[in-house]
Amino acid sequence: MEDNKTDSPERSGKRDSRFPIAALFVLAVALAAVIVWGKPWIQTLKPEPAVFSGGTTAPRSTLPLDASSVGPLPSHNARVTNVQIVDFDGDGQQDVVACDAQRNGVFWYGSASNDSWDEHVIADDLNAPAHATVVDLDQDGRLDVVVSILGDLYGVDDVVGRVIWLKATDTGYEQHVLLDDVRRVADVQAGDLDGDGDIDLAVASFGYARGQVLWLENMGDQQFREHELLAAAGTIHVPIADYDRDGDLDIAAIVSQEDEELWVFENIGGGRFQSRLLWFTSNFDAGSAGLIKDDLDMDGDVDLLLPLGDNLEYQYAYPQPYHGCLWFENEGDWKFTPHRIAHFGGTYAAATGDLDADGDRDVVLVSMVNEWQKSGHASIVWLENDGRQNFRMWEIARRPTHLTTVDCGDLNGDGRDDIVAGVMKVLVPFEDREGRLPAWLSRRALP
Repeated sequence: MEDNKTDSPERSGKRDSRFPIAALFVLAVALAAVIVWGKPWIQTLKPEPAVFSGGTTAPRSTLPLDASSVGPLPSHNARVTNVQIVDFDGDGQQDVVACDAQRNGVFWYGSASNDSWDEHVIADDLNAPAHATVVDLDQDGRLDVVVSILGDLYGVDDVVGRVIWLKATDTGYEQHVLLDDVRRVADVQAGDLDGDGDIDLAVASFGYARGQVLWLENMGDQQFREHELLAAAGTIHVPIADYDRDGDLDIAAIVSQEDEELWVFENIGGGRFQSRLLWFTSNFDAGSAGLIKDDLDMDGDVDLLLPLGDNLEYQYAYPQPYHGCLWFENEGDWKFTPHRIAHFGGTYAAATGDLDADGDRDVVLVSMVNEWQKSGHASIVWLENDGRQNFRMWEIARRPTHLTTVDCGDLNGDGRDDIVAGVMKVLVPFEDREGRLPAWLSRRALP
């Protein structure tokens, strides 16, 4: 099958690709990469039994986080595809924006009195929204929302994907279709990609057996021209940043169908991009679940985080020893060195923030599948950064389970980062109304 998804339930339709032809194709790609770009990082991500056995446990965290919940509980199984923390109404306080594929809508939540949350509907007639990008697309001073539409939560190859612009007006939001001739769209990100002063879009068309990475050139008057950067199924996220620090915006992409690949499209000016394959693994079941940009080591350039743990192609997905999180350290000259920073069964999304207020970047991971029928397995953990990018994993909570999206930010205004996550129940026999948007808020002084 997010985001958030961020976060990424859009990978649930991944095909079983363990066959010799695919292996030969990977070798061909590797040879081409050596010839064209220089040798990319290749990892097998094989089982590591010394550090993994069944579901993942971790010591309980001592962070002063109080469990809470944002918005109403679901009337049926929750299917939140993306959640993010952003000041949506411009009042200086952080809000929560969520995509919900069970309610087929995008909602935002502002904090009310007595720890409650007011729900506001942005749109409730969208077919399986995957991600919401909050941006002033027309630069009129009001925040709009650009929504990635899967069209179908499950794996299909039909042309059902869309990119919808929800334009903010005095009375609500007008819907404008910016792209509707593509397969399932998992992510859209915004930035001035051609340097002409307006906002363009990068698009991840996940599809199923076929997909694309596109960028949409803003032509003005609500018109966008599409340009293909890559033809490949299973692109989840396309974070935009100046990865080479040359003053323009580049596009990164994680591809998860058949071949698990990390690409960057270097902006070489004039609306042109050079494709660079940075990493891939020969493990077809590695389970890439998203891609997060962050300067994790705070050295001034933008790194990437890759959560691994999506294996929803099976009737009952089971945690695997290669699940967890990789940090791709940006060392300059398009060298991104992968470091494993966690083993965590069923990792489905990652977020970054300074949870212990010590001045460095910590990481939060959530799990979709961590052998829930046994007790003691964590559904959400945080990775404590010692300031030198050595990480220790701590359990935040064991329930609710089946978390697929997460974000960090200061929701209660105390100066410390809080956490909000999203629940997605698509697997049997785990069907209940246990939660929808769980949150963990820092409300007490750190010891």
